[in-house]
Amino acid sequence: MRLFVALWPSEEVLDALGEAVRRGRRHEPRLRWTHSAEWHLTLVFLGDVGEDQVPALTDALHRALDGHTAPELTLDGWGTFPDRGADASVFWAGVDGTLDGVVDDLTSAARTSGVPVGSRPFVPHLTLARARPPRPPGDILRALGDLPRIGWRADRVDLVESRPARADRYRTARTWRLPWGGDSQRASERGTP
Repeated sequence: MRLFVALWPSEEVLDALGEAVRRGRRHEPRLRWTHSAEWHLTLVFLGDVGEDQVPALTDALHRALDGHTAPELTLDGWGTFPDRGADASVFWAGVDGTLDGVVDDLTSAARTSGVPVGSRPFVPHLTLARARPPRPPGDILRALGDLPRIGWRADRVDLVESRPARADRYRTARTWRLPWGGDSQRASERGTP
């Protein structure tokens, strides 16, 4: 199984990105634009994991999420891989928020369960398009327009199976809910406004 751990954006974020992608697609239809149902924030890419490794992996990820609250995230500008200054093969929307702790804990948990995880630096983003061959990014990024700084609370973490050859490319294998952790949630749990 090819797996990764991900967060999904809110409907409001999907709508804002959808408008930008429509502008970008009109400007550059030759890019491979991803479908909005596939827009996600990968926390940890796990790669190929044997069926026999999945139970230990899910247990380790569950323990790693214990104590983490739902992060507040915000869309934060456009970006490319490689970074600007070179022709780009991936175009993305950046995400701002405090994720390093949960990413480090999930990465460590995966490694402890026997799943090797690469050491690429974590760049929080939602992939919107791919270019083959790579293209100069300037005009494409300008066509996307200004990215609104829309925020959302990511209260769900999913272990996702990637199945590239299927119509339903991503299948959620396991979901964990994150508590809000704020005063408003604790008040509502006590039944007070």
